[in-house]
Amino acid sequence: MDHDERLLHSSAFGAAAAAYAEHRPDYAQAAVRWVLEAAPGPRVLDLGAGTGKLTAALVASGAEVVAVEPDPAMLSELRRALPAVRALPGSAEAIPLPDASIDAVLAGNAMHWFDMAVAGPEIARVLTPGGVLGGLWNVIDDRVAWAAGLARVGGSAAVGPRDTLGSWRTATSDLHLPDTGAARFGAPEQAEFPHGQRRTADSLVATLATRAGMLVMPAQERAAALGRIRAFLASRPETAHGGFTLPMLTGVLRLRRL
Repeated sequence: MDHDERLLHSSAFGAAAAAYAEHRPDYAQAAVRWVLEAAPGPRVLDLGAGTGKLTAALVASGAEVVAVEPDPAMLSELRRALPAVRALPGSAEAIPLPDASIDAVLAGNAMHWFDMAVAGPEIARVLTPGGVLGGLWNVIDDRVAWAAGLARVGGSAAVGPRDTLGSWRTATSDLHLPDTGAARFGAPEQAEFPHGQRRTADSLVATLATRAGMLVMPAQERAAALGRIRAFLASRPETAHGGFTLPMLTGVLRLRRL
């Protein structure tokens, strides 16, 4: 994905901020603990915080949390949900925090939007020596047959390579590397943590509708894609009647500042 396409996709969420807040899953608490256990202190930045899905998990962990989010609508949802959290406008490429003021920077389903040639030095600037960077993604467990079928029917706009257990490691392993310039972080570590989400067919369709690829689709194509997903869910015994658990894991990429 080139710079312009990345910018188009990353800027699409604001129009769906309320739906994002309602339907997107939170993150496995064990995944958050695994990142933070490597941090030299309790000061944590949720970067590209969106509506605060990861922010809430960080607060629950006992961390001292500040959130930074570029989209005003997403930031408004975060402030409404978590009024006690210091939440600032800003981006990965322009972080409104002092040098060496943060022990860990975490990004929930956001690192793939960062321009690491610019964001890498910025993240390194705000981190203390030995600080950690963690990227978290909620991924569908496509070892489960119906979940694999959902990924196929949904297509890459709804379920991309970062969104399934079978491909997320390859798709995220080098996201910390800039296109040009020196890397600011050490060798990546990756791990997965079980994390299901209770859904109905309607709420799962609503969740997938908040994916960036779906948000930038022309309305007619988007309606057709969501219709195919809805028909698939209606055809499967696991999902056709009432509530079910979407089999997921939280995948984590953890790096230490050089």
